Amino acid sequence: MNLNRWITPVALAVFVVLIAAVFHYPVHIENALTLQPEPGFEVRVSGWRILFEPLVGPLLYFNQAFYTVEEFRQLLLGMVILWGVYTLIRAFGRSGWKSVMRFAGRQLVNLSILAGVWFVLLVLMIFIPLPNDKIVNKTSGWVLVTTHAHTEFSHDGMISQEGLLNWHQRNGFDAFFITDHNNHKQTLEFVNRRWNQEQSGEPVVFCGEEFSGSNHLSLLGLKSDFKTKGMSDSAVVAKARSEGAAILVNHWFDGERKSLEYYRDLGVDGFEIENTAEDKRYNRQVYQRIRSFCENNGLILNGGLDFHGYGSACTLWNAFEIPGWKNMEMQAKEEAILNILKTRDQSKLKVLLLNDRPYYEKKNLFGHTVITLFNYFRTLNLLQVVSWVFWIFLFAFLRNKLEVTRHFTCRKTLPLAGVAGALFLIGLGVVYVFRNQVVEDFTEIYPEYYRLLFMAGSALLVVSGLTAYFRIFRSKTGE
Repeated sequence: MNLNRWITPVALAVFVVLIAAVFHYPVHIENALTLQPEPGFEVRVSGWRILFEPLVGPLLYFNQAFYTVEEFRQLLLGMVILWGVYTLIRAFGRSGWKSVMRFAGRQLVNLSILAGVWFVLLVLMIFIPLPNDKIVNKTSGWVLVTTHAHTEFSHDGMISQEGLLNWHQRNGFDAFFITDHNNHKQTLEFVNRRWNQEQSGEPVVFCGEEFSGSNHLSLLGLKSDFKTKGMSDSAVVAKARSEGAAILVNHWFDGERKSLEYYRDLGVDGFEIENTAEDKRYNRQVYQRIRSFCENNGLILNGGLDFHGYGSACTLWNAFEIPGWKNMEMQAKEEAILNILKTRDQSKLKVLLLNDRPYYEKKNLFGHTVITLFNYFRTLNLLQVVSWVFWIFLFAFLRNKLEVTRHFTCRKTLPLAGVAGALFLIGLGVVYVFRNQVVEDFTEIYPEYYRLLFMAGSALLVVSGLTAYFRIFRSKTGE
């Protein structure tokens, strides 16, 4: 037995165990207003995630980052820098200019494939539902509600109505409002169809709309179909009020088009204090302005999940205090939620956030990938650590005992991974083409993404396919 071959896997396993044990960061549900752990709510790690933790866990953790896309972009930059340093070091050890140039050429090809694989992981992380951690509600009188979510009947939505229902069910919600952009006809039909069929179970779905006026307003609890296009803010508010709707200002911090006072005087019920559609955190000075203004003016603060069908890790919930929820009719459930919003009773609404890392700002994320990866290992529980150790030693066994690395070297596996990734991108693009045919008069985002997927997938397929041919198949024939 060659013990030297086991030094690296043992060191990796010890590294994972030590970080998780010595520097452990307890993942918890936090109140967005008190910034303290919220008793009665816990996080349950998915069994599928635990089983495949080394693959799924880091992707989910990046998905849940405060600035997901920017941090993943920094990961690519870090890979390019490390690859360049590695190439220079190896190049200096070669003799002859031709040898150096051949090596540099191979490395350039490898880097292009690696960048393609990075893009595949980005797409996988954002567009494919991973086994997300789930909130556990241990309270007796609080229910979990989304007040801001979109389907593919929004211009930027990518999920069907049934898909949105299933997503909320998987993430532990009791109810949700669909708030598609500037229309709610299809939402009203979906809600009425479910209510008329008296379908039992949760979550319960309610009708709303996100009106794009001077800012985006959520109109919650709409009962009839009416057109808001071209209407003024005040006219829309008046019409929604006549329907008994609650009205909230969405992500005011994104642009600040009108003053806080403008919306107070317009008659809104409150503001989003958090919104997790893009960046999970925004400037905390602006946060404090919104919070102080609402507290001083008797307006309610809520959380905007703002889910569009992508970026599918759930990190925000609204908890409403509604005793006897299980025994209430659907109409009564909606009225109970709307009453809390319209009476602006903050004592009966908590904004809950997933806290799985220390707070940091967006000012300079260069090199933050190392910190993010370190924080990821800090959050692992015992079962997740066991999963990491198991996969580390399983890979080491396959490498040492079966000598798989002699047959599956990086030189060969990287282009094969590129081919597999390219086929995945093209296949997902085809799915979006067919989905777009159903809702082409509403969403604009399916064509945007399937074109991007086709272009990226085709380019990656050509580069990876040719590389695999010359490195694997042609070399086998001796040509």
